[in-house]
Amino acid sequence: MDGVGESGARIEVRVTVHGRVQGVGYRWYAREAARTLGVDGWASNLPDGSVLVEAGGAAAAIEAFLDALRAGPPHASVTEVRRHPRSSGSPLPARFTILH
Repeated sequence: MDGVGESGARIEVRVTVHGRVQGVGYRWYAREAARTLGVDGWASNLPDGSVLVEAGGAAAAIEAFLDALRAGPPHASVTEVRRHPRSSGSPLPARFTILH
């Protein structure tokens, strides 16, 4: 055993956030939450009005990050957060990034 508890195991997720999440600073909010929690990844607006997030980090940090995504910034109205395992083989950016 390497001393890393389950909450310290690295996981990666792909998340689609629905609701009023574009034009309200949602991606910047996600970036700041990710950087505060030590989460890697990126966020991007989708044509349907949702935001796509791919993130990786310690399991406990990812859970806290998902809670932040559910809350959103003050002017957002999150109606649904869909979480899936991340299947992409490409590495995530080391610092959370906003994609256009």
